Amino acid sequence: MRIATYNVEWFASLFDNDNQLFDDDAPSARHGVTRAQQTAALGAVFRALDADAVMVIEAPNHGRRQSTVAALTLFAERFGLRAREVVMGFANDTQQEIALLYDPDRLSARHCPRETPIAPRFDRTAEIAVGSEGVPAPVVFSKPPLEVEVTTEAGFTFQMIGVHLKSKAPHGVKDPAALRALALANRRKQMAQAVWLRRRIEGHLAEARPVMVLGDLNDGPGFDEHERLLGHSSVEIVTGQGEDMLFDPHAQAVQSPRPTPSSARFWIAPERRYLSAMLDYIMVSPPFRTYAPRWRIWHPLDDPQIAADARLRAALLAASDHFPVTLDIDL
Repeated sequence: MRIATYNVEWFASLFDNDNQLFDDDAPSARHGVTRAQQTAALGAVFRALDADAVMVIEAPNHGRRQSTVAALTLFAERFGLRAREVVMGFANDTQQEIALLYDPDRLSARHCPRETPIAPRFDRTAEIAVGSEGVPAPVVFSKPPLEVEVTTEAGFTFQMIGVHLKSKAPHGVKDPAALRALALANRRKQMAQAVWLRRRIEGHLAEARPVMVLGDLNDGPGFDEHERLLGHSSVEIVTGQGEDMLFDPHAQAVQSPRPTPSSARFWIAPERRYLSAMLDYIMVSPPFRTYAPRWRIWHPLDDPQIAADARLRAALLAASDHFPVTLDIDL
């Protein structure tokens, strides 16, 4: 079985208000790429993945006229994907939803939000303190994680949580001191979201439910100077420690002093260069380790097999500023 997570940059901009693909020569939200080019590139990438389930981060918008489910269903039909059924959770107001595309012939999936006294439902508010001197403060998710109960055709049931943790950029702030203060506050909020997520993970583990967390954490050890003030990165908080630690080889790699893998590539215009970062993960609880898990980042430049495939390499570069991460596992 292949499970993937894929952050698609402004997927929403490829669909009109009737959930139809524009598929024209107008510019997409990606610099230098038309809507038709990005659509074709995404189709090529999703077909190449041929995954049983794809956690789509920044999925098409869900609103008064638009439907995430309708848009992704149309997209799957257009490109003949096995992963053709869609489940989503709580919509948000950012035009960047979280949704799961899956193959109904291989597994079943249903939105299954949970709640405990220390970890409310993800569309609600939690009081969480972050850092050694932090005091409890109200926290909300701008993009509520998607909680899905998955059962494979072989009868293996597990909890899948799709996440997109994000710290708002302090746009429009000119004063350096105010900029630092706002950036720290935003990072503190992201860390609090990670604490909230970890509490939900621990609740599942306490009841012996296998857990898989996948998506874009927008963070990692050494990501910025705020980590020194707050004690840990979001990745370290979510993975946890000891027997209940979640595992992802890329999360381990970014904590080593050696060169680290990357799952995203951003153009930094003022510096005229690309910035690579490891942001996208598929983290699994201990029971998954017995099913021969194999991770892969579909990086068009770092993966030799993909780099040698000119069409797939070009499609990955045109489709998004993130690259898919897959987990092949014998479930």
